[in-house]
Amino acid sequence: MNVREQLLALNDELRRLKSEGRRTVTISEDNLDQLRQAVADVTTIETAAPISAEMISQPLVSAAAPTAMSPVEPTSSRVRQPAPSVVPVPVARTVVPVYTTAPLPAPPVVTLPAGDKTTRWAALRELVLNHPVCQAHVRPGKQVVLGVGDLDARIFFCGEAPGPEDEVQGEPFIGPPGQLLTRMIQGMGLKREQVYITNLMNWRPEMALDARGEQIGNRAPSPEEIKFCLPFLRAQLEIVQPKLIVALGKTAAEGLLGQGPIKTLGEIRGQWHAFGELPLMVTYHPSYILRNQSNSSKRMIWEDLLKVMERVELPISDKQQNYFL
Repeated sequence: MNVREQLLALNDELRRLKSEGRRTVTISEDNLDQLRQAVADVTTIETAAPISAEMISQPLVSAAAPTAMSPVEPTSSRVRQPAPSVVPVPVARTVVPVYTTAPLPAPPVVTLPAGDKTTRWAALRELVLNHPVCQAHVRPGKQVVLGVGDLDARIFFCGEAPGPEDEVQGEPFIGPPGQLLTRMIQGMGLKREQVYITNLMNWRPEMALDARGEQIGNRAPSPEEIKFCLPFLRAQLEIVQPKLIVALGKTAAEGLLGQGPIKTLGEIRGQWHAFGELPLMVTYHPSYILRNQSNSSKRMIWEDLLKVMERVELPISDKQQNYFL
C-alpha cells in the first residue's frame, strides 16, 4: 500500500470513528510528525491531492503524552502539565469536495412475477440491474449489484453497500471484508453458497473521482438512498424467505431498524430485533475485524453468530462454542 492509499485508509477510519460519536483520537508526537510528512509528500507529488481535511485536522488529532513509564510523584510535588493541544495537520491546498447526488425519485414499486424462486429472482435481477436510477448512479465500467446465494437459505446476511471490488465484479462482499465473511460462515459450519448475502444498496455510494477517474474513498449510504433501494431488498426477502436476517454494521442496522441514527453499535449488537416479521440479529461488519484484530473483537462477533446458529438449529460443537476465548 503506497502513501496515498494509506492516507485514504486513515481518512476512512477517522470517518468511521466520527460516525460512532468519537470526536478526538490520541496520537504520539512521533506518529504525528510521520503523518505530517506523509501528507507533505503527497502534496508534493500530486497537484490535485485527493486527501480531505475533514477528518485529519482539528479537532480529531491531538498530541499524546509520552508512553515511557516514569516514577509516580506525590501530587503535591508534581508539576501540572499543560493539556495536550490540538495540532492541525497540514493538507494539500486543493481538496476534492465530497460528492453530492441529485435528489432521488420515489422508491420503486416492485411486483414479482408468479413462478418458482429461480424465476422470480431472475426477474428481480433483470429489473434491478437495468433500472434507470440504479444505472444512473454507476460509474462507467462498474456494475449494479444484487444479492447472491441460496434462494432457500435460512440465514440472510445484509451489509450496507457494494465496495470497490464488488462494483467491478457485480457481486456483494467480494473484497477483503467479504473474504472474512466467507471464513466466518465457514466457521458456522456452512458454505458461502448455503446462505444469502446482499446489501441495503445496489450501487456503491458515489464520491468524487481522482485524476485517474477512480472514486476516492467510501461513504455510508444516505437515508434517501437506503429508502430508494429498500423495495429491492424486500423483494429478495420475499423470494428467499429466510428464517432470520443478520445486519452487518451500524448502517445496515439503521436501515433495517428504521429508528434513526444509532450512537454506537455496541448498544444494540448481540440482541434480537425485528425487520417486519423476521428476527434480526445486529453485529459488526467484517471490516471492523479487519481493523481490530484482537480476540476480544472477534469473540464479540462470534457470540452474535452463535446466537444465529442456535436460532436456526445449527449444531454447535464444543470447539465452535469456544472460538476466540
